[in-house]
Amino acid sequence: MTSLEFETEEMRPVKAWCTQDEVHVMLADGRTISAPLWWYPFLRGLDKDALNDIDLMYEGIWWSRVDEGISVKSMFLGLKMPGAQAPEKAA
Repeated sequence: MTSLEFETEEMRPVKAWCTQDEVHVMLADGRTISAPLWWYPFLRGLDKDALNDIDLMYEGIWWSRVDEGISVKSMFLGLKMPGAQAPEKAA
């Protein structure tokens, strides 16, 4: 599968938001995909307003405050950013 085959009009993000623990993207075909925030170290330390100051792009979402983004393809494939570390679980 090539990148062009993967990125279709149906997979275009139409809405994106963050909760305390996850980033969510609604696609043009009605599906919603989510990933843990800790997968994206560049989001660490952002407050709720900054986390939800998201620009939609054809192939993903972008946070202009930190000049970083996530592609829909990487979310589907479960690709974490380099340096991503899962939070330690309480005993």
